[in-house]
This record gives sequence, C-alpha cells and structure tokens, in this order.
Amino acid sequence: MNHVAKLSLPLTNLDTAEGRTKEVLEAGKKSAGGIPNMYAGMANAPALLDTYLHGYQLFRRESGFTPAEQELIFLTIARANECKYCVAAHSFIAEAVSKTPQQAVQAVRYDGPIEDAKLAALRTFTQVMVASHGKPTEEQLATFLAAGYSEKNALEIILAIAVKTISNYSNHLFHPALDAKFEGHAWAPAV
Repeated sequence: MNHVAKLSLPLTNLDTAEGRTKEVLEAGKKSAGGIPNMYAGMANAPALLDTYLHGYQLFRRESGFTPAEQELIFLTIARANECKYCVAAHSFIAEAVSKTPQQAVQAVRYDGPIEDAKLAALRTFTQVMVASHGKPTEEQLATFLAAGYSEKNALEIILAIAVKTISNYSNHLFHPALDAKFEGHAWAPAV
C-alpha cells in the first residue's frame, strides 16, 4: 500500500513568522477569525496561501451562488479530492454559518442522493467538472442550466475548483490535524 508523502516543513505561526509570511498569515487570521492548521502549513509558501485566500474571498463575495450553494460546491470538491480536512471544515461551515440543508451535506459526505433538485444538479455538475477536468458534455451543461443556473455560474465553479485544489493538495502533503471546531465533523473516505 502506498502512503501519501508528508512534508517536513513546520506549521507556521504569527510568533515566528516574518516578512511576507507574517503578512499573509495576518490576512488569513483576519478572514478566518484565527489561523486554521491548514493556513499554518500553506504559509510556508506565502504566494500559495495568498492566492488561496484571494480566490476564496472572491468566490464568496462575487459568485452568484447563495452561501448554502457555495458550501455545497466546496464540500463536493473536497469530497471528490478526498480531503479529510476540507470535508470536515466545510461540513462545519455548512452547518454553523451557511445553513446548507443537513440532508444535502450528509449526502455529499457519504455519496447519497440529494433531495433538493436544484442542489442535486449543482452537486452533479460540480462533480462532472472535477472528474472531466472541466470538459462537461453538452447534455451535462444543459441539465445544469435547466436547474436554474447560468453559464456564468459554470465559470464560477471553475474558480471554486481552483481554490479547493490549492487547499486540498496542500492538505494532502501536510496532513494537518483538524482544528478543534472541526473535530465533530471528521470524515474519511470509504476504503
């Protein structure tokens, strides 16, 4: 069995960070209300964390999706990428902040059907975009549009995929421990 490599770089913190690293960590703390373990690893490459934070904030602020839809998109991508940290984090945010229907959250976490037809179409199209590397069929795009979404929304899903790929892949290399507030939403892929 192959095990995923783990970087030996230390988790960074504001007490020891300097220069650009400290600047980016402070921005992360401001946006998240603290420094999640994920940020502490990513800050070893300040441009990586800065790019993540910028894209994440733009998606949250400018996408045409509701907070619940945004969370469903992020959760779907994290689940597709088998990122234990981000599935737990976005499950917590879905419940505590975005008010994503719990049935939909559990369906994404455990690969079940979503009862809400529009959210189901959003999840399916997001899965298609990840699995096809951004090459949906005409029929898949038409189904997404028929559910009430727009072509602009399809582009916004690309932004979400870019942001989550940064965090998911970084987490795969760092194996960060779940922050205490996410522990109640721990998740692992089926074996």
